[in-house]
Amino acid sequence: MHPTALQNCQQFFETYGDAIQKNTPNAKVVEIGSQDVNGSLRTFCPANFEYTGVDFVAGKGVDLILDDPYQLPFADESVDVMLSSSCFEHSEMFWLLYLEIMRTLKPGGLFYMNVPSNGEFHRWPVDCWRFYPDSGRALITWAKRNGMKAELLESYTSTQIGDQWNDFVAVFVKDGDQAALFPNRILDKKTDYANGVLFGQTEFSKLSAMPEDKKKLAVIKQIIDNTVKVV
Repeated sequence: MHPTALQNCQQFFETYGDAIQKNTPNAKVVEIGSQDVNGSLRTFCPANFEYTGVDFVAGKGVDLILDDPYQLPFADESVDVMLSSSCFEHSEMFWLLYLEIMRTLKPGGLFYMNVPSNGEFHRWPVDCWRFYPDSGRALITWAKRNGMKAELLESYTSTQIGDQWNDFVAVFVKDGDQAALFPNRILDKKTDYANGVLFGQTEFSKLSAMPEDKKKLAVIKQIIDNTVKVV
């Protein structure tokens, strides 16, 4: 688990935790891809919430092992919060998993998703996808095409912290009519991000067409060019 993945989830619970507590004091939280590798999202979950970690293999932090990556062992509308970090890039058909997540969420349930928006090829056991700023809205289009009323509360791409990763983060609510239950947004306070999207707004905040890696390469090239000129 890289630093921004942990930081983003911490900020999710800091932002949405009080509203979740108010709506459901003993909320049921499920993490998909929960094996503890250099850190766990479970650390940031309020202690009174019921936390279940699922994964495809046994390991630290795994409570249930999935037989089928596109079938979750939870009843319809039985989960309050679904978490998935650094997992969707390894799902060959993530759009099917997304629908399954929405099936299990209660109408006022939240889905927190963190997926790389850049980075090296890393197979676990496969590595298939990267998510760009429009990905959250695209998943809403997919949900509505399948008869669901999901809405995107917010999304953004976080900046790097000591490593290569830029994370695309999105927070969805199962039923858009329940969006008012969650008045606060991570982006209300967060500053280290690009291409932010907020529920009810069409324009990006901190719009950036150029990814962070390319910006850094441009700076390095400028330094090299200036050095060569001096020599």
